[in-house]
Amino acid sequence: MSGTYLGMPAFPVAARRAVGDATLRGNLRHATHTIRAKRAKAVAEVSDWAELREAGKRIKDHTLRHLDRYLVRLEESVTAAGGVVHWAADADEANEIVTRLVRMTGESEVVKVKSMATQEIGLNEALEAAGIRAYETDLAELIVQLGRDRPSHILVPAIHRNRGEIRDIFRDEMGEWGRPAPDGLTDSPAELAEAARLHLREKFLRAKVGISGANFMVAETGTMVVVESEGNGRMCLTLPETLISVVGIEKVVPTFRDLEVFLQTLPRSSTAERMNPYTSTWTGTTDGDGPSAFHLVLLDNGRTDTLADEVGRQALRCIRCSACLNVCPVYERAGGHAYGSVYPGPIGAILSPQLRGTGSEIDASLPYASSLCGACYEVCPVAIDIPEVLVHLRERVVQGGPVTRDGNKVVVRPAKGHAAERAAMRAARWAFARPGALRSGQRLASRTRRFHPRSLPGPGRAWSATRDLPAVPAEPFRDWWQRTHGGNRDKGAGE
Repeated sequence: MSGTYLGMPAFPVAARRAVGDATLRGNLRHATHTIRAKRAKAVAEVSDWAELREAGKRIKDHTLRHLDRYLVRLEESVTAAGGVVHWAADADEANEIVTRLVRMTGESEVVKVKSMATQEIGLNEALEAAGIRAYETDLAELIVQLGRDRPSHILVPAIHRNRGEIRDIFRDEMGEWGRPAPDGLTDSPAELAEAARLHLREKFLRAKVGISGANFMVAETGTMVVVESEGNGRMCLTLPETLISVVGIEKVVPTFRDLEVFLQTLPRSSTAERMNPYTSTWTGTTDGDGPSAFHLVLLDNGRTDTLADEVGRQALRCIRCSACLNVCPVYERAGGHAYGSVYPGPIGAILSPQLRGTGSEIDASLPYASSLCGACYEVCPVAIDIPEVLVHLRERVVQGGPVTRDGNKVVVRPAKGHAAERAAMRAARWAFARPGALRSGQRLASRTRRFHPRSLPGPGRAWSATRDLPAVPAEPFRDWWQRTHGGNRDKGAGE
């Protein structure tokens, strides 16, 4: 990825600051609980949800196992339909390709459909450095852009803002980007939406270049699919003369029929709708209909390296529904900015450290941004076992070991600050391998229980600062069992 947000601290530090913001916590609590309840109701309507979930998982796993074959098929299909395919190994290469394509049109501004991939690579900033202005057209992305803010949610980037804050942003900033907000604008949702519509309308009608991502790419036909709820995507995908789509290589599916599964699970898991209001599909170019030039930029940016990890690769199944964020108790309290990535929440905690590596302080902290409660796995429509990957990545952070970076096998060193944890695990391994020593340690702990501190000293203080130390029983289990059952074991078995 293009890197963490500039100046972002490790997750525990950022989360501590966020938890102290009462307004932020209130905004997040209200929004996530509302979306969560609506999603549960929408999913309950489908009698075969478990089967759809399993089908989505299998389609994704099959595609990832044969990703090389399906990507070549996709390129052939897109090219045959009149499109041009570009391959980008990393963020810099993707930004260079898009910048060059925009410059070839002679235009200095573009309109954009909401796209996590373009946020991941920092495309807006790269275009700005080249003298090209990018206008976000999704309502929430518009709020973030006008507020000079950062997205904090995969589906609802401005979830951390309330209506009053949005009104102030529109009133103060819209005029610098185009049509100003109407006089006397209130925080009524209808008025805010109308102000955004009027502001964006002139951009839709003027722009010659559109930039998008894609929710899915069909290898069989070369078809791109974008699902959205506002109609801004349809405008960006059909009105400009040139369309450039930047899409992660994991978004490919083998056949058009596979969409049957995902177009049922994605809207219910994301917006709690039975189907998306706008499902746009396009295949290459067609004379007199839509853009006359279509470019597809296939983005790797760490995805091939992630694919090489047998446990971590399941993160590439993600269809960006954001259901895991809405049920996560950690995200609900800390918010998305604390994750230091465009991918916040549970999925970000496993995806970002794989795409970027665990070398930075914040990426090394992300696998710990979870209570391991498992709620994220329960709601995932493609059955990503996020807790399993979190534990896998924690082991990598603490122990280091072999990983794939830029296609090469390398050995990463353990992250700093985990020496005490490694020592504790080695001591536990030694004790568990020696029953006599374990039994003696348990007896000693029980006999000295009245002298045990309520919090751990030294490095352990970070653990016990937010948890109660479990009380040591008055008698070890083995001694209790021997005293109460051990002597009668043979007699009980024969009764």
